[in-house]
Amino acid sequence: MPYDSFKVLTFDVVGTLIDFEAGVLDAVRKISGRKAVELSDDQIFASYKRGRDAHPDRSSEVMFHVYRYLAKELELPADDAACDAFQLAVLRWQPFSDSVEALKRLRTRFRLVAMTNADRVALSCYAHALDNPFHDTICADDTGVAKPNPEFFAYNKGRQSAFGYKQSEILHVAQSQHHDIGIARKLGYKVCWIERRQGMKGFGGTPEVPELTKPDFHFATMKAFADAAVGS
Repeated sequence: MPYDSFKVLTFDVVGTLIDFEAGVLDAVRKISGRKAVELSDDQIFASYKRGRDAHPDRSSEVMFHVYRYLAKELELPADDAACDAFQLAVLRWQPFSDSVEALKRLRTRFRLVAMTNADRVALSCYAHALDNPFHDTICADDTGVAKPNPEFFAYNKGRQSAFGYKQSEILHVAQSQHHDIGIARKLGYKVCWIERRQGMKGFGGTPEVPELTKPDFHFATMKAFADAAVGS
């Protein structure tokens, strides 16, 4: 079985395990009262990404301002109440339907480590929603940088080595080609791409990349990955 050499699975969280795209779309439409026919997914995602670029700090604090940026661009309500509602909604983003069950199965065989650009407050909310599957967690508050900065991966490499694990024993699992797959491959990690947008056009809520990095393993869902790695 091709997974025998791995002892640690490192996971991107937001986008791979937590369905942030549905969370963003649902919150914007609920808060603004606008329907999908009035405001397309691509319009919302484009403004959201520009807002996040303008406010890249701790997600548990700055999503208030991200929404205000988005709302002004899209001519939506941008009052404090609307911004507060979006900030709260971010901390309530939910897992994909297959995440919790897949992680439970993977945990029986591997050490599970979260590697997320979310801050510690947001990560605690997402870990709770995922039924607390992780043996260890690394977030932007720990590293002081965000993926795809190589220092994020270096921090985790050092941390896992303190527990006795080598880089060659780590498989990095993620959805984002920009934040995770490309840089992890360049740094010499084996990578598993969970292509949550398989069959869909564009890059949704994540930044575009000029060229896709070919992963070592490739699945459309966490369920399919868990089936392959530990069996159904």
